[in-house]
Amino acid sequence: MAADSTPALVVFTHVFPNRAHPTYGIFVRERMFRVAGTLPVTVVAPVPWFPGQGILRRFRPGYRPPVPYHEVQQGIEVYHPRFLSIPRYFKFLDGVFEALFCWPLLRRLQRQGRLDILDAHFVYPDGVAAWFLGRWLRVPHTITLRGTILRISRTRLRRWLATRAMQRAARVFSVADSLRRTALSMGVPADQVQVVANGINLELFQPEDRQACRRRLGIPANARVLITVGTLNERKGFHRVIEQMPALLERYPDLIYLAVGGENPDGDRRRLQELAAALGVAGRVYFVGQQPPDALRYYYSAADLFVLPTRFEGWANVFLEAAACGLPTVTTRVGGNAEVICSPVLGDLVPLGDGQALREAIVKALEGEWDRGAILAHARAQSWERRIPVLLRAFEGLAARRTGAASRP
Repeated sequence: MAADSTPALVVFTHVFPNRAHPTYGIFVRERMFRVAGTLPVTVVAPVPWFPGQGILRRFRPGYRPPVPYHEVQQGIEVYHPRFLSIPRYFKFLDGVFEALFCWPLLRRLQRQGRLDILDAHFVYPDGVAAWFLGRWLRVPHTITLRGTILRISRTRLRRWLATRAMQRAARVFSVADSLRRTALSMGVPADQVQVVANGINLELFQPEDRQACRRRLGIPANARVLITVGTLNERKGFHRVIEQMPALLERYPDLIYLAVGGENPDGDRRRLQELAAALGVAGRVYFVGQQPPDALRYYYSAADLFVLPTRFEGWANVFLEAAACGLPTVTTRVGGNAEVICSPVLGDLVPLGDGQALREAIVKALEGEWDRGAILAHARAQSWERRIPVLLRAFEGLAARRTGAASRP
């Protein structure tokens, strides 16, 4: 470590954009590449692998596509080492396998002076792997909690591993207070957990003229438009919106649903398309694929309402993206959603799994009057510029504490 206590960070997470999935985990990159403006950062983003998965891909296109070992993104080196991950019944081994398979690369980075703090995102498997790696390499690890801790907290072995990894972390960051409370309930000391929410890039997300956006995207001028943005997987709840489309179309014959997002690594797009076809709404559900961040505002601005009936979230950046484009939100009351959609002027929250409540909230939102100025003001108060200095102070404080401890006789 340099004499000025500037730590070299290795960001460690299996959820990170790559050449095969450019928008997968983009919220992690948004956060940590801003930290990289001040501190040296290298990214290690392991990808799951098991023998024979290429054969399975013939039957499920898009399933765990090949990812290059090394990339350079925005001038920052990103490594994608493979780790053994056996689907379904052996996921409890992911943390151990991730650590074992990534140790050679982490050791090499340490020898090159590029690893002083191992910064893991998601408590499992990355946080658990970082705990093992930190012990083996004798470096401190930090863990950023996101929505998956809610699911891990309800398991046995993974909960035990995650709890030990958090208790032994130099710092646990949480993107939402609800996740902090979950960590405390698992036995993590309160003074070890710090809430640092995600922010919004106001240069990318801002309102555009609705009709101009609709012309650009080929959407009828008078249509009512719902939009969901996220990876096409079960957790995000695209299927819950599609299930309500037949009833909603009876009330709004011109309704269109924009499903904006890249394929889930496990390949869920086809299931959603089959669901839409089975319900007779395939022509009203537009699967537009993943979109680069600088194009997303045109999709948000073309819509009337953002809908995310998600099963769990930590702090979903898409709420702020939609709000920064002037959109109200309907979402589920899970995880940290109520911390982002924290006022009725921003949208509505419904119970998870209650299709009727979801449909009624969508109808209410489509027919209501919204204060777009208040929605925009909320988003603009959540800029990254207010978040990153807090993270920087935390990392630099950890480095200074470690340097001080090392210098004492």
